[in-house]
Amino acid sequence: MPRQITPRALADALAAGEAIRLIDVRQPWESQLASLPGSVLIPLGELPERSKEIGKSDGALVVYCHHGIRSQSAAVYLERLGYNNVHSLSGGIDAWSCEIDPAVPRY
Repeated sequence: MPRQITPRALADALAAGEAIRLIDVRQPWESQLASLPGSVLIPLGELPERSKEIGKSDGALVVYCHHGIRSQSAAVYLERLGYNNVHSLSGGIDAWSCEIDPAVPRY
């Protein structure tokens, strides 16, 4: 099971200016409805051929989806590829909308 980060912990880390790379593994239509600023869209099905786009970083890598299921799979996959400090956003962007920013649309 990959490490998870709560929406509150992610919001606090972002507010503190921590180096965090956000990867959205949802479908493009979902990303168009709602997304986190600065995130990179790489749908889960495209992750094997596009994982090199993520690059290496000293900071955390946070993967998110709608409710946190796809992002857990993506986090496991990225860890197997050798990425370090990978987290799945618990509850996904839906939890982010409920707990952190109600301006982010729910769907």
